[in-house]
Amino acid sequence: MASKLFSQFQLGPIDLPNRIVVSPMCQYMSNHGRANDWHLMHYGNLSIGAGALLIFEATHVSPQGRITHQCLGLYDQETEDALRRVVSFCRQYGQAKLGIQLAHAGRKASARTPIHGGTALQESENPWETIAPSALAFADGWHIPKSMNEEDLVKVKSEFVESARRAVHLGFDVIELHAAHGYLLNQFTSPLSNHRADEYGGKELSKRLAYPLEVFDAIKEVVPKRIALGARISGTDWVEDGLNPEEMVVFARALEQRGCDFVDVTSGQLDSRQQIQFAPGFNLPFSSKVKSEVAMAAMGVGMITTPSQAEKAISSGSADLIAIARGAMDDPRWAWHAAQELGVDLEYVPNYQRCHPNVWRR
Repeated sequence: MASKLFSQFQLGPIDLPNRIVVSPMCQYMSNHGRANDWHLMHYGNLSIGAGALLIFEATHVSPQGRITHQCLGLYDQETEDALRRVVSFCRQYGQAKLGIQLAHAGRKASARTPIHGGTALQESENPWETIAPSALAFADGWHIPKSMNEEDLVKVKSEFVESARRAVHLGFDVIELHAAHGYLLNQFTSPLSNHRADEYGGKELSKRLAYPLEVFDAIKEVVPKRIALGARISGTDWVEDGLNPEEMVVFARALEQRGCDFVDVTSGQLDSRQQIQFAPGFNLPFSSKVKSEVAMAAMGVGMITTPSQAEKAISSGSADLIAIARGAMDDPRWAWHAAQELGVDLEYVPNYQRCHPNVWRR
């Protein structure tokens, strides 16, 4: 039986030879938002054989929007030029289509990197003012963010647009808007973090979705039709009275109506009280629900590590595409090895043809 995982897929205007995506994964290795040799090595390596589509890590639209001092940015000419070097390298030597995830951390900004605890920066660590829909800290010991006023809302939306323009200049095939994992746009969608009393918040879901949808619309206006445009959204906060799967579907439908090509469906990381039910493929029920209720593509993610698991997720209809994260970091040739396990003959990049199993494993 032919592999579903290795079947062709049309992601908006982008033709993918298989359904394997390398998920965005923060590296915390930038210098003042600028990509460097680490990113050249990391993405260059992944572009060779990890998946059909490689999505670069959460790339922030302003210095204030970074999670940490070491987070990648795309907000001025220096950050654009630094990233161009990495993109050009991947184009020359790799075979994957290239995507980028645009993000703003909101109240989860001004933090230490995970290997340094992932907690809020202290006064001696050069912290900065954070912003959010409401003046509610992420957790005890975190900065209390400034509640965004009208000027802030306009400014951040323009920053997303400017970063999208720069991503277009760099020649990315795919742009993903980050509206999950407890970052700024997710903070607007969840009732746990959005206590606003204006047209952008409160108990009504339509108001909580208003600003993220405005940002998407603004980006859509500057992104050419040759680029696939999608969003990472959350299926649940894993907290009682938080964002739920039914609201996720409403968000997905609204995005689809606006010309969104896909949603990358994840969950959690918005509230420190979360009770995530970790298990292999734990987010697949959310992508499956989206896939069953909207027509656009749904990407599944979350502890998907083996080829057989990914094959089952596609063949069962749980997702149209499978995003691999830690598995790709562990094995940058994840797609090549999955093809071998599933009996698929996959073409290698020219300089690595000599290591194809058909050549030397006889």
